[in-house]
Amino acid sequence: MHVDGRSLGTAFSLHDLAVFLERAGLEGWDELDVAQHAELIEWQGGGPDVWQR
Repeated sequence: MHVDGRSLGTAFSLHDLAVFLERAGLEGWDELDVAQHAELIEWQGGGPDVWQR
């Protein structure tokens, strides 16, 4: 995951993504918020329902 050009790590689930977003300043976001606002995220290789390890 990248925020403002800096890498925060790789998310392997909606939970991971919510944690990264919280660390980036979006406090209070959970997995449901991420899924509901998926259009705000530039997904690579899938979307909120597709994850690869």
